[in-house]
Amino acid sequence: MFKRFSQDLAIDLGTANTLVMVKGRGIIVNEPSIVAVYKKNNRILAVGHEAKRMLGKTPGTIVAIRPMKDGVIADFEVTELMLRYFFKLARNKRVLFKPRVVIGVPSRITPVEKKAVVNAALKAGARSVFLIEEPMAAAIGAGLPVTEPSGSMIVDIGGGTTEVAVISLSGIVFSMSIQVAGNCIDQTLVNYVRRKYNLDIGERTAEALKIEIGSAVPLEEELTAELKGRDLVVGLPRTIKITSTEIREALSENLDSIVEAVKTTLERTPPELAADIVDSGITIAGGGSLIRHMDTLIQQRTDVRVTRAPEPLLCVVLGTSKVLDDLDLLEKVSVHT
Repeated sequence: MFKRFSQDLAIDLGTANTLVMVKGRGIIVNEPSIVAVYKKNNRILAVGHEAKRMLGKTPGTIVAIRPMKDGVIADFEVTELMLRYFFKLARNKRVLFKPRVVIGVPSRITPVEKKAVVNAALKAGARSVFLIEEPMAAAIGAGLPVTEPSGSMIVDIGGGTTEVAVISLSGIVFSMSIQVAGNCIDQTLVNYVRRKYNLDIGERTAEALKIEIGSAVPLEEELTAELKGRDLVVGLPRTIKITSTEIREALSENLDSIVEAVKTTLERTPPELAADIVDSGITIAGGGSLIRHMDTLIQQRTDVRVTRAPEPLLCVVLGTSKVLDDLDLLEKVSVHT
């Protein structure tokens, strides 16, 4: 009865973006995890893409909030409102029962944070909530053989955290979670431009710059881009030209931290599983994996073959969706709250 008259949801509740996949209908929601609210009464003005367009442009009466920080809930009330909005977008009005929900969460999440995620989803309209660690979900979504007695390694570079994990027999053998990821990289670019050029730019501009000319290793032909911002000395708008070499210099410390997390995970992996990883390679996923030649950088530093997942931005939500279809696997990989 529940299967027939409810629509189960798979959710990637990310720091940067939230994706919701409905069983049988595909990805229904793929929007930034941002909510614009009126300060006076906390009433929602916009959610997702519409709210992101308001970042840095709101008057004093409106604030654009990122309710997720480092992969966990920073503002419970706003997260609940955001989930309620996304549930409404995803659910069919003819459905009789509340949905079962599987949500991807960081591997180092605390019991208190787990409870916050579950409560937010229940209050937003879920019938029952299951949590799955993001590296496990990303590995399943990337098509890695997580149930087999062999080692698979996933590096999920998201918005708030980078998750590195070695998986075997439906369990995480060793994992690391560091708070160096997409948002941190964007802020690093903001600070670099401010320090070197006395130019103030916003996070959205930094993100666009990273996508346009960012790279992890030197390019055959270096790129340039125009950068517009506010001059910190005279206070007026100014445009400069910036190169991919400068962006790489700015990001080197962040990218080194990600590589070190990968190397530490390899060092702490049992020998038999490490041998499997040498054969099968490392898989990278998440928005950060799309930085030019990120796979090449990790491969050069570890001497292990690195491949990018076919759909790196969708791996976590695809993994949580696959788990919804396999109750035995759900039982094995879900995090107990």
